[in-house]
Amino acid sequence: MTRRRRWSTEEILDAAAELLRTSDAESFSVRKLAAALGTDSSSLYRHFRSKTELLRAVADRILAAAMDGYRPEGDWKQRITALALRVREAFGQQPQLAAVWGRYASGGTGSRLVMEELLQALRASGLPDEEIPARYHRIAVLIASLIASEAGVTTITAEEYEQGMELFRVAVLGANPERFPALAHFARDVRPLGADRRAAFEEILAAQLAHIEAAICPSRPTGSGVSANDGEPK
Repeated sequence: MTRRRRWSTEEILDAAAELLRTSDAESFSVRKLAAALGTDSSSLYRHFRSKTELLRAVADRILAAAMDGYRPEGDWKQRITALALRVREAFGQQPQLAAVWGRYASGGTGSRLVMEELLQALRASGLPDEEIPARYHRIAVLIASLIASEAGVTTITAEEYEQGMELFRVAVLGANPERFPALAHFARDVRPLGADRRAAFEEILAAQLAHIEAAICPSRPTGSGVSANDGEPK
């Protein structure tokens, strides 16, 4: 009797990542993964207690890959921006898992590396320690939401994309100006959600970081005649 091969945790994660390249997280199952590996589901449950735990582990490897070779450079805003773009790029290669990360989170090494760098960058900003957890949470939610939203666009088929574009053109260019005056006015300039995703990502993140910076260093009223360095009238 031929004994079935024993698969390592890393081999299982490799196979799961490959399977997810051609399917989404909702249709993914441990049974399908077991079939792809030529084994039974029970052998995989020795490594992972559930489908969710397995998906979290695959998503965490993407975070770990994003952090591979990362070195913090620049000020705190540049560090957070660079980190966010690395995570965005990593999930762009495996968009099916972006929603998994946003929905279930992860407690693996990759997740801890991302959390550590975000918290370190916020400490470097000069924020009081008691404000950092809340600020961290807002940035993390923003990044995860933007990446998951973008992934939803990139996972559709070419046919679905064309259908969506046609519906967009009909809805926008065909808008009744009496009922939708603003939409009709801006119709030729309004762009679909899939356009300029990176630029939108960077701009939205920059706005959040600027909000934090304003809380740290509120600007002085124009024409106050007071030096920011010594507090004495010029």
